[in-house]
Amino acid sequence: MSPLAVVVLAGGQGKRLGSDLPKVLASLCGTPALGYVLEATAPLAAARTIVVACHRKELVADYLARRFVGVEWIDQREPRGTGHAVLATATPLAGFTGDVLVLFGDSPLVRSETLAALVAQHRAHGVACTMAPARLDDPTGYGRVLRSADGALDRIVEEKDADAAIRAIREVHCGIAIFRAAPLFAALRQVTTANVQGEYYLTDAYRLLREAGQRIELRPLDDAEEAAGFNTPQDLLDCRQRMRRRILARHQANGVEIEDPASAFIDHDVRIGPRTRILPFTVIRAGVTIGAGCEVGPFTQLRAGTVLEDGAEVGNFVEVKASRLGPHVKAKHLTYLGDATVGAGTNVGAGTITANYDGKAKHPTTIGAGAFIGSGTVLIAPVEVGDGAVTGAGAIVTRNTKVPAGATVVGMPARPVRAKSGTPPSGGVQGGAT
Repeated sequence: MSPLAVVVLAGGQGKRLGSDLPKVLASLCGTPALGYVLEATAPLAAARTIVVACHRKELVADYLARRFVGVEWIDQREPRGTGHAVLATATPLAGFTGDVLVLFGDSPLVRSETLAALVAQHRAHGVACTMAPARLDDPTGYGRVLRSADGALDRIVEEKDADAAIRAIREVHCGIAIFRAAPLFAALRQVTTANVQGEYYLTDAYRLLREAGQRIELRPLDDAEEAAGFNTPQDLLDCRQRMRRRILARHQANGVEIEDPASAFIDHDVRIGPRTRILPFTVIRAGVTIGAGCEVGPFTQLRAGTVLEDGAEVGNFVEVKASRLGPHVKAKHLTYLGDATVGAGTNVGAGTITANYDGKAKHPTTIGAGAFIGSGTVLIAPVEVGDGAVTGAGAIVTRNTKVPAGATVVGMPARPVRAKSGTPPSGGVQGGAT
């Protein structure tokens, strides 16, 4: 089996999006578009994966370094078209004798299974190129696929170079194709800029391959949704909505009950265990893990770094950030938990706040197992509340306080409840509240 190289084109500026970010870093459900494309290629176990960047390339490089080990990037230097971008990989791939899979970095809906099938057909048939066209209801913006009388590929015409008859064609080039390396780079070296945009088109390589007697096969996409890219804010919104539906469907297939999919917003890179219920108007951001048998919502936001262990429940107008809630913890109403660790079985009363930020730094709050946090409690971090401890309604537990296991504290600042003899109960409050 010949080795595989993956080339992802990521140089687009995306001016029409109204953002200065590289186009491929536009976010869909918590992950940049480029991330979805690279995740789709990962199961192919390519020998090389190269991202071709141009606009604000340092941001693309930084994202790759943080997120994808072993993925290379190169600088296109100047945006001279898709053909020029692919040809830029000829130097790093010098001597490479395998196949080159080319993808657009702003096509986040492509699936791993589709790419694997494309690669398998290409290798089985031994052709110079296998391309995956799509048939779209609205082909605006795409190059049109022209076939010969026998159904084979004749050529591809970019929209700006097409006449009305060609623009009426609904079968399009969506940038998904695999080539043998040597014929690909030979064809790209012959591409010229004789077109309306004055660019080097990748799509011209197909015609040049055919004219050189090379065989090209077409494997149309079974699901045209995978062809979707984005140029405008509306395009991006459409891609986000499609990705959101996919994410929800995946969780539902894994046994998660989503009461109202229309009002549940779940990012990519979220793990949810079976038998968990997601109630309406819930937002779950990337980097959240939810165990089995939990309940989340309604009107809940879970932010990155949050972990709900099995059976935990968070409800109305509760926000949780970078916190771990142990098994069967309940925080059901009007609560903010940030940078907190809450032990098993603890009940967090309505209106509780972990005041984790002092204006300069974030600080942790630790609450033990079986504790009872009274309504309206403010825990000014750093704070520790022991196992089985109780805070009274409206208690203000000041910073550096350590509430011992089993103790009860009330007031502002919170102080231990005293026995009638006037002596404090055993294990009085330590730290700022004493």
